[in-house]
Amino acid sequence: MSSIRNKLKADVLIIGAGPSGALAASFLRQAGHSVCIFERSTFPRFSIGESLLPQSMVFFQRAGVLPKINAARFQRKTGAAFQYGNKHSRINFSNKFTDGPAETFEVQRADFDKILADHAESLGAEIHYEHTVTSYEENAEGVMLKGNNAQGIPYEARGKFVLDAGGYGRVLPRLLNLEKPSDFPVRKAIFSHIKDNISHPAFDREKILITIHADNPTIWYWLIPFSNGTSSIGVVGEEYEIDAAGLTDEERLTNLIRQDQHYQTIMPDFSFTRPVASLVGYSCGVKSLYGKNFALLGNAGEFLDPVFSSGLTIAAKSADLAANVLLKQLAGQNVDWEKEFAAPLSVGINAFREFVESWYEGTLQKVILEQPDDNSDVKKMIISMLAGYAWDENNAFVKKGKYFLNIVAKHL
Repeated sequence: MSSIRNKLKADVLIIGAGPSGALAASFLRQAGHSVCIFERSTFPRFSIGESLLPQSMVFFQRAGVLPKINAARFQRKTGAAFQYGNKHSRINFSNKFTDGPAETFEVQRADFDKILADHAESLGAEIHYEHTVTSYEENAEGVMLKGNNAQGIPYEARGKFVLDAGGYGRVLPRLLNLEKPSDFPVRKAIFSHIKDNISHPAFDREKILITIHADNPTIWYWLIPFSNGTSSIGVVGEEYEIDAAGLTDEERLTNLIRQDQHYQTIMPDFSFTRPVASLVGYSCGVKSLYGKNFALLGNAGEFLDPVFSSGLTIAAKSADLAANVLLKQLAGQNVDWEKEFAAPLSVGINAFREFVESWYEGTLQKVILEQPDDNSDVKKMIISMLAGYAWDENNAFVKKGKYFLNIVAKHL
């Protein structure tokens, strides 16, 4: 960890050392630019969003961190399994439409995020942990951030540009009044880690399990297996539906798990290994993804829903796009942040949004569970979206996801 100084300076200041911040820092350091990261917590620290998508492997490779991720021996992930009562479906990412990696990992984010942050630091990025950001100011030289460290000592940092990778903290959206409400209903996620004790042959640890509540298809569960015999488990639904399941979040999560017959079959004997936590109203948006001297990465810009594990893929893509534009700007070239960053990033965000909306409307659930197990281009295109390839505009479902999903569902 870098020593504390009251006045700091770097070409680029980054808020948050999570995946988007660490990746952006790595890209910028590879090009020789100085970087200071301000992270409000210490690492390792717990986070959800543990199921990666194959598309993100491209960005880990580009940042030079993939060998370190491979060496960590996280749980291999080859696809996803879906369960709704007696209906079930499995998809393999290897059957996707788009070229690119077909495998990824299920990761404990405490360990995974530290690997990414340590990698950025090994490339020369300065990371200042337990540093909050309370002020953003633009000046003739660029920008200045102000804040405090863990001891309450104030600091100021000057740079040419700021990337907000602060995740749910959404520092610049709050400071610059950029926030706007999401179009999605207020949903609640309750989650924990468990010792799963699963030995049932029907369960494939190389696939995330998405289960739909038997009596209410707007409620769904995730089960993300790790390589050490534990799993991440969570339930998502509208807040009042989740709260109706018990008096406390632990009671609600326990009761909802026990309501599902498939869980009773595959893991009758599980135990929590950490306190049950929750997030409410996590979906969010912003008025703009960039300004004169800043850009928003990952969840700091927009977060949709955890159902297709899109969050970290969007974070990685946003870091890649922003770094590419910023490198040109720092080199004195004219850039267009709307055309080169916001618009292309929004292609994938909007594609994921249509899949999320279709999921809660029931259309995508029907397509996944009832579509024949074949090798048609339609099936491959859907699998590509579920593998995170939401920027492949040769895939018809990227630009008109709901339209084509509705057509497919009508023919089932």
